[in-house]
Amino acid sequence: MEITPTKLPGVLVLTPRRFGDARGWFSESWNTRTLEQAGVCLPEFVQDNHSMSAQAGTLRGLHYQRPPHAQGKLVRCARGALLDVAVDARRGSPHYGAWVSVELTEANGRQLWVPPGFLHGFVTLLPDTEITYKCTDFYAPECDGAVLWNSLPIDWPTRTPLLSDKDAQATPFDDFDSPFHYDP
Repeated sequence: MEITPTKLPGVLVLTPRRFGDARGWFSESWNTRTLEQAGVCLPEFVQDNHSMSAQAGTLRGLHYQRPPHAQGKLVRCARGALLDVAVDARRGSPHYGAWVSVELTEANGRQLWVPPGFLHGFVTLLPDTEITYKCTDFYAPECDGAVLWNSLPIDWPTRTPLLSDKDAQATPFDDFDSPFHYDP
């Protein structure tokens, strides 16, 4: 597995190896031992999620789940293509408000590790895009939250995304009372 750090410490791009032949390919998308041997120790995953967005330009996020049920997410694209975004939301972090984006596609097989304390969002680049992600805590609706997608200078590839009501009415980042704290 290729492990690539991003400009945000703790946010990683994981690219599993693919083994192909005339039938197609095989990939081991998750292996704790392989990652630990490379010096990467991620928390235990307790829930897998899978969503499909029918239209290109569908934007979901920027989402978070506050403590005591903060979630880390390992995100990948099962079909289509998306631009995945992580934003540091940890008070006191030297990177507070900084963001990173990675294109995840069915073809490139990349995965993005988004640790707890980061906002997460994505926009689909193709119709019928499917995203799958592993979570480090269970969904807790009472801890669910969102920050307005365009309240940070993120280079989204659309100015008029398809949004849920929740995402359209989310709190702007400048008004966001972050429940996360930086622990160096």
